[in-house]
Amino acid sequence: MQDTLLIELLTEELPPKALPKLGAAFAQSIVDELVRLNFVAAGVEHHVFASPRRLAVTIPHVVDLQPDQQVERRGPAVANAMKDGQPTPALAGFARSCGIDIAELAVGHDGKNDVYVHRFTKQGEPLASQLVTIVEAALKKLPAPKLMRWGARESQFIRPVHGLIMLHGSQIIDGQVLELSSGRATLGHRFLSSGEVSIAHADEYARTLYEQGKVIASFAARRAHIEDQLKRAAAAAHCQLADYDALLDEVTALVEWPAVYVGAFSEDFLKVPQECLILSMQQHQKYFPLLDAQGRLQSRFLVVSNLQTDDPSHIVHGNERVLRARLSDAKFFFEQDQKQRLDARVQRLENVVYHNKLGTQLERVQRLCKLAGIIAGKLHADTQQAERAAYLAKADLLTDMVGEFPELQGIMGMYYARIDGEPAAIATAIEGHYHPRFAGDTLPQDNIAAAVALADKLDTLVGIWGIGLIPTGDKDPFGLRRHALGVLRILLESPLSLDLQELLEHARAGFITAKLADDTVSKLFDFMQERLKNYLSGRQFDNNVIDAVVSQGPRRVDQVLPRVEAVTAFRELPEANSLAAANKRIGNILKKTDAITVAPDFTLLQEAAEKALFDAVTQIKPIVESHVANQGYTEALKALAGLREAVDAFFDQVMVMTDEPLIRQNRLALLTQLGGLMNQVADISKLAV
Repeated sequence: MQDTLLIELLTEELPPKALPKLGAAFAQSIVDELVRLNFVAAGVEHHVFASPRRLAVTIPHVVDLQPDQQVERRGPAVANAMKDGQPTPALAGFARSCGIDIAELAVGHDGKNDVYVHRFTKQGEPLASQLVTIVEAALKKLPAPKLMRWGARESQFIRPVHGLIMLHGSQIIDGQVLELSSGRATLGHRFLSSGEVSIAHADEYARTLYEQGKVIASFAARRAHIEDQLKRAAAAAHCQLADYDALLDEVTALVEWPAVYVGAFSEDFLKVPQECLILSMQQHQKYFPLLDAQGRLQSRFLVVSNLQTDDPSHIVHGNERVLRARLSDAKFFFEQDQKQRLDARVQRLENVVYHNKLGTQLERVQRLCKLAGIIAGKLHADTQQAERAAYLAKADLLTDMVGEFPELQGIMGMYYARIDGEPAAIATAIEGHYHPRFAGDTLPQDNIAAAVALADKLDTLVGIWGIGLIPTGDKDPFGLRRHALGVLRILLESPLSLDLQELLEHARAGFITAKLADDTVSKLFDFMQERLKNYLSGRQFDNNVIDAVVSQGPRRVDQVLPRVEAVTAFRELPEANSLAAANKRIGNILKKTDAITVAPDFTLLQEAAEKALFDAVTQIKPIVESHVANQGYTEALKALAGLREAVDAFFDQVMVMTDEPLIRQNRLALLTQLGGLMNQVADISKLAV
């Protein structure tokens, strides 16, 4: 018989940020094990349920008895199993362990040798005998925060567990998990339902909880329901929602029967930067701020309650009262911070340790000022403004607002710089120097902001890497991968005509007293080349094309994207494969010889094919070099396609490694010139298949 299987664990309130992962992992682990044990077919569509007080899964078409299995046990190799006509101890022991005579063994193959095998039918086991083990194994695999005990029990789980359902169709599967016996009873909403809720059939789980327990058990369904209510409420208020995805996940994990209500606060609070108010509402109170069509914060907000009532006034007023206190704190911090200018705070950074091996934040600011000025000069931007922005960039770390909300560093610096009367470009650069903060984030808006942002990230990369705190595996506590990608994105996407190697060397020169590893710059450069490959792969470029460009270790990162696009276009030309193969052949030949530094001598050319290749290279070389100099990489590669006939003829008709030394050296010189010409845009040999 097959039917739907329901597993539910009834708990006290689970950690909200972990709930989605817990629910998915719990369900997937049980399904995987059922598939492995042949209780259900692979690819079965199961349903995950996760609410603040429960983890559950329903799986259709689960059989109550495993099908019989044909099992084959392999024993010793036939060639070594007999000695002098008598079975070896290994063969005799294998037969004995199988409970049969040697004569009953069959001969099979293990992929290498003929071996003795015992084939037999294993009787299927009932689901009831396996389910407890399956559930217990799933619980052990959960990505769980710290475990706890409760009451007098020895069992451990993330939160106290008070109920267990193991239901196959309408039949209870007896068993104990976490010292709880299985049944069909669960609990509904803490306040909107009373008494136990009995699940008659596994297929009726979600509907029964919804109708009798006032619980939307599915995390996905509950999230969609809340999102719909939020959008309706925002539209009714003629507003739009601020970014809410992360908050929506968290709120979904806090409620079982959600209801959305509208609250308000005094417009006087809108004098505070809206980022402060939004962060306070979202982070501290889990409220959803409302914006007008221009993105300006309005004095209203949405709250998701776990209680649905005809008169929500007491819920709304209570949340308004709590929010008023929070916003009053933000307003107080903002007003207090304005009593001291940003530049008056900078000197106090000497009391803030950046890293015990790298000095104080003030020392870091001094490095940033110098490096930002150098980069701004290279970009023909105002060096004095770049240095001033770098000088003020970390001052807001000492403000009350950033002390309360670290996420606002840079943002508050921008506001306070404006209030202090700093030029707009400096205020913008203070906020922009943290960008990009995450994947897909915006870049600094102008060259002054880009100079400070690059200085900040390069200083972190060189300093932290230089003292040996290198990312390993998934451990990267200082975010060096993120900083590296930020540097690459600024150089690539702005784009900025800067030399990455030089930038790293300038950053390294700023560390006068700190002891950094001698190979810091070279190792970091290689590290960033790997980040560059990952970035381009994420842009869906072909790996061979990426390798063709990045394998040359490009220092001008701004030229990488045009080169990758040019190689992608070149690869579609009919001549591409032949030229790539020829280039690979050239590389293999030149690897076996000493470096050739002289140009080929036409008077030493003997064969018609090598003369034709010399002429073709001579004609195309200035064309290719002109296109490369003007960053016309696609045109340069297209021009190279004109060499195909001459190259093919050369390799068909000319013996490069001839016995005559002068002729051989001259032909190698010609190939060296040809290889150099072919690889001016990328190493096209990487395209050879």
